[in-house]
Amino acid sequence: MAGRWMELGRYNAQGMGGGDALGYGIERMVTGLQSSPHSERGIAARLRYLTASEAGYAAMERAGISVTTRTLYAWLAEERSPNAANRLKLDVAYWDLRRRNVAADLKRRLTSRGGTRIEINPVDQTRVEGRHQRDLATRRLSVRPRVWDAAVDAWLADDAEALDRIWDDLITDLGSDYDAYSNVSSVGWAA
Repeated sequence: MAGRWMELGRYNAQGMGGGDALGYGIERMVTGLQSSPHSERGIAARLRYLTASEAGYAAMERAGISVTTRTLYAWLAEERSPNAANRLKLDVAYWDLRRRNVAADLKRRLTSRGGTRIEINPVDQTRVEGRHQRDLATRRLSVRPRVWDAAVDAWLADDAEALDRIWDDLITDLGSDYDAYSNVSSVGWAA
């Protein structure tokens, strides 16, 4: 990670690493079920989604759900309900599968028309004493398709180090003050 903000909160500036902001921005694009994993409706919806494909069964296995076929059929028929631990595992499996299914669509949307333009909002300096504030403005930058592919792959793998490296490569396009954007308050885009 770039270095000018090594002590980000020293003068009360608030923000997060650019790689974290990039990952958070991608994560916000993933939508899905709003119903609780503890409600009957939420359980039924998660089970339908997970049992509709082999990838769903693999997601359940990754989440640590190991029940007999008979139990799974009973859950699907709503004859029995999963215990609290399995409900949480179903939720984990659902979001794991949802993220994997959405990744390809995210890449397509973010790489269309040669890339997507992002808006980088600098760290929040409202609590920083005037003499310690930096003159930072919101910056706009076009991100090339290959960068988006790598960013989505890193996000999907929960690889924070890769997102940091991608961010550091990305902000060098800002010119000589790139290091001032190693930490930001947010990153946004429309895709």
